[in-house]
Amino acid sequence: MFSGFLFENLRLGLTNLRRHKLRTLLTALGIIFGVTAVIVMVAIGEGSKREALRQMQQLGARNVVVRSVRPPEGSDGNSSSMRVLIYGLTGDDLKRINTVPGTTLVVPLRDTEKEVLLNGKRFPQVKSIAVTHDFFSVVNLRPAEGQLLTAQHLAESAPVCVLGSEAARQIFPSEDPLGKTLQCGSASMGTVQLRVIGVLEPTGLRPTSEGAGITDRDVDRDIYFPLTLSQQIFGKGANRRFAGTMERKQIEYSEIWVQVKEIQDVERTAAIFKNLVGIPQRQDVQVKAPIEILRAAEESNRRFNFVLGGIASLSLLVGGIGIMNIMLASVTERTREIGIRRALGAKRRHITLQFLVETTILSQVGGLFGIGLGVLAAVTMPPLLILLGFQPQPTAVATWSVIASFCVSGFIGMFFGLYPAIKAANMNPIEALRHE
Repeated sequence: MFSGFLFENLRLGLTNLRRHKLRTLLTALGIIFGVTAVIVMVAIGEGSKREALRQMQQLGARNVVVRSVRPPEGSDGNSSSMRVLIYGLTGDDLKRINTVPGTTLVVPLRDTEKEVLLNGKRFPQVKSIAVTHDFFSVVNLRPAEGQLLTAQHLAESAPVCVLGSEAARQIFPSEDPLGKTLQCGSASMGTVQLRVIGVLEPTGLRPTSEGAGITDRDVDRDIYFPLTLSQQIFGKGANRRFAGTMERKQIEYSEIWVQVKEIQDVERTAAIFKNLVGIPQRQDVQVKAPIEILRAAEESNRRFNFVLGGIASLSLLVGGIGIMNIMLASVTERTREIGIRRALGAKRRHITLQFLVETTILSQVGGLFGIGLGVLAAVTMPPLLILLGFQPQPTAVATWSVIASFCVSGFIGMFFGLYPAIKAANMNPIEALRHE
């Protein structure tokens, strides 16, 4: 019997809402926009978190990076046309880092800052990086074709190289790079011919907002060749000419990647490295851990969720107030109908339930529209940002946010519809029948 009564109230509620379509839509807008904001907010946060997790997994959750950093301008005190900057990681730093217990691999590398050429054509966006053979396993770089550098290549200072996916596309756009030879360096500061032995799978690792502290270059644009060969041909120096001056830099190592045995020891080990290399007194070295990407993303998400959560809550509150307002007006419009129903035997609980059903339907329909709009906005946001020329923002619609939004919208309908429903139920039947 109750199910039949409930079905009848549902039918009456839907009929009344259809009778005033525009008013129903306007009333539900607050709920629609509030739910949309919740879905998009959670999708952006979840997408950022997954992207940070992907970067952390690619760079290695157990890794710590010690990096050379150019000192602030003017710190060298040399304004002549020829200046020499000596900064960054040294062999002594490498020895100290090797003494820290709990590490499995210590891998130095150097950005040689040498230009890459093929048949006289320069590729300024491609960086030449001198590494050891262990670097590829530490940073999870895998070959798409060919092979990686080996210990034998390092021992023999072999003139070979491995290309990042984007570097291979730029240098060899229409041919297979394997076996081809390219030039690294210049005649004035030393040059070497490198034979391509492998091409890496694309990583997508770029200096994004989350990962800028870990990788300051596009990994897919690098070419990698033996560190021993770099030391033999180029030594420690790198020349750069700009604005009429010549700058010579001496950096033994650009970065030292350290793999820690246990992930829970990463941040403790990073703190040890900071003490070893003299941070914060020393400004030419930084210590970072890829796991910090996830920490930073989580902190950013908390702030982002707080702001957007407040906006979404306000929108839902306004939607709830709109529902209460329109239902109070509806109670006044339907005073005579309420009197007739009471005269025919309807109890107060029946009137209360009728109005609660209407407000719940109104808010849940608004919730469904909001969910649809929110999912659509979350899915279309990344390609739309790319189309507009902005940095792409990853998104991922979380199932729990959809379910929670639907449930909260229903709760708002019931909560804000309760007062109008009680007001309708408490009307005097006789006075209600006299209402014109």
